Amino acid sequence: MKKGFSLLTAVIFLVVRATISMLALSLSTQSAKTTTDDYLKVQAELLAKSGTEFALLAMSGHDYSANCLNSIDIKYPVNTSNYTHDINITIHYMGNGLPTGCNSYANNVATNDSNRTVIIDTIVTTNPNITTEPIRLHRRTLQKP
Repeated sequence: MKKGFSLLTAVIFLVVRATISMLALSLSTQSAKTTTDDYLKVQAELLAKSGTEFALLAMSGHDYSANCLNSIDIKYPVNTSNYTHDINITIHYMGNGLPTGCNSYANNVATNDSNRTVIIDTIVTTNPNITTEPIRLHRRTLQKP
């Protein structure tokens, strides 16, 4: 009777230990994935802000006599084939006397203070090859360049 009780205790001990080990392994892999997703999300938020600022910089140096700057597409990091984020910036203009071919919401704004006001839509998406859950952020700003 004593040997049977020891065998039963050993089997229960192994089952409990295996369950705890599987739970610890599951939590550690989930923690690593959460950390990676949080890092990519914060990086996407920063890239959305930087993309908006880059669009304003590009607009300040653009020659509007020929055409408008309607969109900008950037892969981050630049000059690498293995990018982590794709940044798409679309610019919509509001004003009067805009060149033809502009993405415009209103081409009949009467005040000079509001002329050539822009709505900048910045969309940042992660590369689907680096994460199983895609991250997509949209930032819309109203600017007067």
